[in-house]
Amino acid sequence: MWLILSVIKIKSISRIEYLLIILVILNTTTTENKSRAERLDSELKNMERSIVHCDLDTFFVSVERLQNSKLIGVPVLIGGSSDRGVVASCSYEARKFGVHAAMPMRLALRMCPEAIVVRGDHDMYSQYSSIVTQIIEEETPIVEKASIDEHYLDVSGMDRFFGCWKWTQELRQRIIKQTGLPISFGLSVNKTVSKIATGTAKPCGEKQVQGGSEKGFLAPLSIRKIPMVGEKSFTLLRNMGISKIGTLQQMEVFTMQKVLGENGINIWRKANGLDDSLVIPFREQKSMSKENTFQQDTIDMDVLRRTLISMVDTLAFDLRKDQKLTSCVTLKIRYSNFDTHTQQLQVGYTNSDRKLTEVVLSLFKKLYSRRMLIRLIGIKFSGLIYGSYQTDLFDDSAEEVNLMQAMDKIRKRYGAEFLMKGICAPLPGKGGEHALKST
Repeated sequence: MWLILSVIKIKSISRIEYLLIILVILNTTTTENKSRAERLDSELKNMERSIVHCDLDTFFVSVERLQNSKLIGVPVLIGGSSDRGVVASCSYEARKFGVHAAMPMRLALRMCPEAIVVRGDHDMYSQYSSIVTQIIEEETPIVEKASIDEHYLDVSGMDRFFGCWKWTQELRQRIIKQTGLPISFGLSVNKTVSKIATGTAKPCGEKQVQGGSEKGFLAPLSIRKIPMVGEKSFTLLRNMGISKIGTLQQMEVFTMQKVLGENGINIWRKANGLDDSLVIPFREQKSMSKENTFQQDTIDMDVLRRTLISMVDTLAFDLRKDQKLTSCVTLKIRYSNFDTHTQQLQVGYTNSDRKLTEVVLSLFKKLYSRRMLIRLIGIKFSGLIYGSYQTDLFDDSAEEVNLMQAMDKIRKRYGAEFLMKGICAPLPGKGGEHALKST
C-alpha cells in the first residue's frame, strides 16, 4: 500500500485524491498503515492549495478573428444586427468607447459607429471551447468547466516536483499555440482570488498571487472585482462610502451580515481572500427533458397548448439557470392506446422561452394528426452547450432579455413556482402529474 501511495504522489494530487487514499489506508487494520495515514493527513492539512483560473479573452471575437483576419485590431461587435438586437460580446477596441455586453446594438453603434457587426456562430464557439477543454483535461487531474470560456484547475501538490507556476505557463502557451486563441490565467490558493487575478492579468496575461498575500493583492482593487457583487450590492456599498476591497477587509463580518444578510458574509469572506470551495470535475450534461402524464386522457387543445408552454417555460429556465443552450428539440406524444410518436428539430443554439415555444408548438401541430385522446406529452432539449444571456443575444430584443433576466432572478431566489406566466398557471380540474428528468 505504501509503495502504491509513493508512486501516486509523483503526480499532481488533489485534496480529494489525498482523502480517498487516507480512507483506503484507514480501512486496513495494521497499526503501521494507520500511523502512515495520520502522517499523510497532517501533510494534507499543511499542504497549500494551488488553484488556476483560465479565461479565454473576448472568446467570441477571438474565434471570429481566426476566421477573418480583417477583424484584428478593429472594433468588433458580436450580436444581432437589427435595431432591436443586443450585443453578445465585443472586442477591447470597442470597449474603449464604453460598449459592453447586453447593450442594445443600436446604442453600441451610436457610441462606436466604426465597429464591425458579426452575427456570431454558436456551433463554432462550442467546437473551439471543446478543443480547449480537451487540451486542459489531457494535462490536469481535476478540471471544472465553469462556462464556455472559463475553467478552474486544481494542481495542488505540483510545486513539490515541477512548479505550479511554470506548469501553468506552459499549459497556457500550449493552448495559444494549438488553437490560436488568447487566454489569461490567475494562480492562487483558491478559486475566488484566482478569478480576480485573471481579471487583472487581461488581456492575454498571467498573474500569480502567493499564499499569504491574498489580502494585500485584493485591498487596492474595486469592490466590483468581487464575484457576487452585483449592481444592487455595489450601489449599497458605495452609498456607505465603500469603493475598495481594503475597506471591506477592515469591517466586522457581522456588520456586513446586517447590511447584506447571508450574502454579506460571503462577500466579506471573498474580500478577505477566503474561499474553501472545491474544484468540481467537469461532467457534460447531454440533455434535459420533462414529461406530463394527464390524470385523464385529453383532446382539449387549450389544455394541451397550456401544458406545452408551461413545460417549455420550466425547461428554458433550467437551461438558463445551468448556463446552457440547446440545439435540438424533441416532442413526444403518447396516445390513449399507448402508441408513442416523436419528432425532433435542429434549431440555432438558444435558451429563449419565445423561440423554444414556437418550435414546440410547431412540432405539435405537425405530429398530432390522429385526433385521438392523448395520455402523455414530453419535451426534450438536447445538444446542450455552455452559454447564457451573453451567448444568446443574437436575435432577442433588449426588452425581452431584461424581462427574462428579471423573472429568472426572482425565480432563483424564491423558487421557480413563485413566478410564472399567466398562461402557465394550471386550470382548475385540468392539472396533470408532472415528472422532470435530466440525463
